[in-house]
Amino acid sequence: MLPDILRHLEALVSFDTRNPPRRIGTGGIFDYLRAQLPGFRIEVTDHGAGAVSMLAVRGDPRRVFNVHLDTVPDSKAWSADPHVLRVTGDRAIGLGACDIKGAAAGLLAAAAKTGGDAAFLFSTDEEANDARCIPAFLGSSHGFTEAVVAEPTRCEAVLAHRGISSVLLKFRGSAGHASGANAMEASALHQAMRWGDRALDLVEAESHQRFGGLTGLRFNIGRVEGGIKANMIAPSAEVRFGFRPLPSMSIDELHARFGTLVEAGAVERYEETFRGPPLPSGDIATAEERRLEARDLAEALELPIGNAVDFWTEASLFSAAGLAAIVYGPGDIAQAHTADEWVALEQLQRYGESVKRILSGPLSSMGTSFGA
Repeated sequence: MLPDILRHLEALVSFDTRNPPRRIGTGGIFDYLRAQLPGFRIEVTDHGAGAVSMLAVRGDPRRVFNVHLDTVPDSKAWSADPHVLRVTGDRAIGLGACDIKGAAAGLLAAAAKTGGDAAFLFSTDEEANDARCIPAFLGSSHGFTEAVVAEPTRCEAVLAHRGISSVLLKFRGSAGHASGANAMEASALHQAMRWGDRALDLVEAESHQRFGGLTGLRFNIGRVEGGIKANMIAPSAEVRFGFRPLPSMSIDELHARFGTLVEAGAVERYEETFRGPPLPSGDIATAEERRLEARDLAEALELPIGNAVDFWTEASLFSAAGLAAIVYGPGDIAQAHTADEWVALEQLQRYGESVKRILSGPLSSMGTSFGA
């Protein structure tokens, strides 16, 4: 299948789907996809701001394969045109080849070699921190019970990963001369630093928590701004931070804890700017039940099961909506978002063959019966 996969991948990489700048419409790459899927019922939806989804259905499937087509921006470190696929002895190089247009190419190649039930959901806003495509799909009467979400997992089924939450935290202070006795308490920057110290202690205290091979709470203070100059008390300060909880951790409870680490009256604004639930979602009992459902799905599809991962995927959105969801795709996350991004040819071949086998098998048109 590799020649067909590479032919499709060459075409897909040639389309500029960088996100940002989010200039993605309903033509271009979607016109190409339509042309490659004869016999499929096609529905393309523009969700605005460069978020476009395409659902392609053949027959009456209960399982949907999801792939995002948007990529991160390229950088000056690329050694050649990122939108021209280069194939060497063992790899395919191009923007999005690994993350994750290689999977889209594999789906197209597998669809052409099979005739059974199949459903593909393509989206273009995964890299945006502004999820529109998947929530809109899950809010519709879709009828699917299982989802296989493509991300670079080295062709192993991933059953669990962390959630993600990003926050904008603004502190208020009182401007004044830095020689004043009130400078220690009045400075918004001092308040921000005290909060940061307490937040780091909070995260350290969670290091013993575990789920499915993952350990502890991941946390990062990404940006701190504020103040005017060294001899002036800072009247304002802004911190942007994020955390990545384990499955079974409550994101709302963590926000409550981070929010109470501040001095009374020091916070002007605490705003969550992005949230993605963990995979699987739910409390400890629910999360474990859904993890076992995902394991049963992977085993039924005869996919090797890999370790839990630290990066976030939209599989968690499918899980939160009640579908049995796994993450499965070609390539290694270490190559994603890098200059001269690449995917191994062996991975593309393995992924395409596995999808072809699944679409040709008895489980192509029905949901797996768990607990049978």
